[in-house]
Amino acid sequence: MSSSFAIARVEPAAAARMGRARRPPPRKVVCPIAHVAIFLLHASLGIHLDKKTFKIMTYNVWFREDMELSRRMDALGDLIKHHSPDFICFQEITPYIYLLMQKSEWWQQYKCLLSQEMSILKPYYCMQLSKVPVEPSECIPFSNSIMGRELCIASVSTGDMTKLVLATTHLESPCPAPPKWDQMYSKERVVQAKKSLEILGRCRNAILCGDMNWDDKRDGPFPLQDGWIDAWVELKPGEDGWTYDTKANSMLSGNRKLQKRMDRFLCKLEDFKIDNIEMIGKEAIPGISYFKEKKVRKECRKIQLPVFPSDHFGLVLTITKQGGGSF
Repeated sequence: MSSSFAIARVEPAAAARMGRARRPPPRKVVCPIAHVAIFLLHASLGIHLDKKTFKIMTYNVWFREDMELSRRMDALGDLIKHHSPDFICFQEITPYIYLLMQKSEWWQQYKCLLSQEMSILKPYYCMQLSKVPVEPSECIPFSNSIMGRELCIASVSTGDMTKLVLATTHLESPCPAPPKWDQMYSKERVVQAKKSLEILGRCRNAILCGDMNWDDKRDGPFPLQDGWIDAWVELKPGEDGWTYDTKANSMLSGNRKLQKRMDRFLCKLEDFKIDNIEMIGKEAIPGISYFKEKKVRKECRKIQLPVFPSDHFGLVLTITKQGGGSF
């Protein structure tokens, strides 16, 4: 999401965008536990390895730590407990948000694929968590990113011989700024999207989700390759699907109007079918608000606005295994 599209949204990685920050080396997140131990762990949690239906959540949690962060993370935890996703893909996790999540009640139900040591290396990043057995995962940096963006990939065991590759990303953000106000990074996003689908397209079952920062008018149609579908378009044809919406998310109503379907699920599935997709986090958090200065007829006024879990809405996708398969 762009810095100009949110409430005083200042990127922590501003220096990185200008090419001045040192980018950490590519990270590989390797599970230290043997596969047998992983299966025993999930069995102890009551997770059936022969289950047929899986839920996947993607959510840009918003790195603003000065905006009722504790209450927002509590609200996010309530959403996780309510929907009980098997796999979670987060974007804009900060080291402090990581620590807050570790203390949450829901955290114990998941295996986080990002170690605490890795969580302090960057100002903000993507993160994956799983209830089901996962194999070693890796994060592949985009060579054209000046914001340190990457593709994070995990291979999930869904029972029998069927593997599901789940990936998340946060594509390059539009960041218009003086003097030209034209730093929209559309070309970079398109290249990153194509590269992601190319890498994942080698797999029999793959899902890419996250904050694509996609603008269909500026970036064109998402570059889906053969065999790929957009879950929202397939399951909810004709519905806008705006996950960044300054009208529906009244926390953002002090900003200029912006309604975009930035967050998406792209799927290439041979052994699964997509069943349902739901937008979440659309309700304000009860009992809290904040004040924002807004110019009204050349006069600065303070307006009181509600607080939502994030500046984005999240998505939950449900898929069902159709039968035996292979990687």
